[in-house]
Amino acid sequence: MTGRAVAVVGGACTDFGVRPLTWPELAQEVGEALFRAVPSLRSEEVDSLFVGAAMPERFAFQSHVAPLAAEQMGLRPTRLLQRNELACASGQSAIRSAYAAIASGLSDIAVAVGVEKMNLPSMAEANSSMACVMDRPWDGPSGATAPPFFAMVAQRHMLEYGTTPEQLAVVSEKNHRFANANPHAQFYRKTFSREKLLGLPMVAPPLRLGDCSSMTDGAAAVVLASEEHLRRFAGPVAWVRGTSQYSDFHNLANAGSLTEWTGLKHTAREALARAGIGLDALDFAEVHDCFTISELIEYESLGLCPPGGGGRWAAEGNAELGGRLPTNTRGGLLGCGHPLGATGIAQAVEVYEQFASKVPSSRQVPDPGWALVHNLSGSANVHSVMVYQRGEAG
Repeated sequence: MTGRAVAVVGGACTDFGVRPLTWPELAQEVGEALFRAVPSLRSEEVDSLFVGAAMPERFAFQSHVAPLAAEQMGLRPTRLLQRNELACASGQSAIRSAYAAIASGLSDIAVAVGVEKMNLPSMAEANSSMACVMDRPWDGPSGATAPPFFAMVAQRHMLEYGTTPEQLAVVSEKNHRFANANPHAQFYRKTFSREKLLGLPMVAPPLRLGDCSSMTDGAAAVVLASEEHLRRFAGPVAWVRGTSQYSDFHNLANAGSLTEWTGLKHTAREALARAGIGLDALDFAEVHDCFTISELIEYESLGLCPPGGGGRWAAEGNAELGGRLPTNTRGGLLGCGHPLGATGIAQAVEVYEQFASKVPSSRQVPDPGWALVHNLSGSANVHSVMVYQRGEAG
């Protein structure tokens, strides 16, 4: 990468789930958690704040949320203050902006925070809001919200490659099991066997309830700093070594293949090249399992297995601890829930905590050195990837 070296020096998450808190209260809660998690951080040192928030206007009836978040977190940004909106990838978008600002010299120490309050008294209203992510005037009248779209993806994958519901359940069972070791996860205390998952209600055939991520309230935040400012943050850091992004359509009429995600192939290849490593150097990955079929296609698009091989790759245990590439060790979107703006940042918190050996042993990757984080947004039309390397602040 060019410019100044940048690292994540710490982070924190609130509990994810159906929370009896407002949007500002979630921002306040994660701010308090962040200063507890990074005790050497002083509020006056944070010169920039980047806020990942997908739809606070519709979910919380609040716009202009960047200064609101700053106030609730006890921050007074003096250089850069902005909101990042990229639907499900809003959180990673905030991190990428913070990284770019520090690398360019516009900022020295920045916070990227993601906040989403998705559960409303009316679930019909919440679901109607989610339809705004798609090309609403064209795709909306066809009912193309996320579950029907990804159901079409799953149907097509099954038709082309023979993928089975049992293979989808492998992904959900794994991620829910990892979530059982993550106290912040929405489904922390709920156990899902493959048999149970295969018997849950159908949402959009062939996707059942356990194949779909949840409407979730939650927040997450990370601190990023330039190399020159790392010495005051003791312990491990997560260097940002590569990043990329790709968008190739919006209207579903222009989607092309539903099962070949060109954007992810491009972003992964470019981000790894910028980091100067190959796929085999990765020790674990956080990918965007908004639906079980997503994780299977992400295995394929990353190049871990051939097209159509995602189901077999998962069933063989390759994404488990001890497998070829442990994936979604925090529990993924399926096990943790998916508060849109917070998800990408919660993934970065997991990377930092894995590097710092701060996660429970039942989901700790042995001696990790490299990690990849992936987010998609919309109808899998935008893909964002970041590659991190473990390092030391001192």
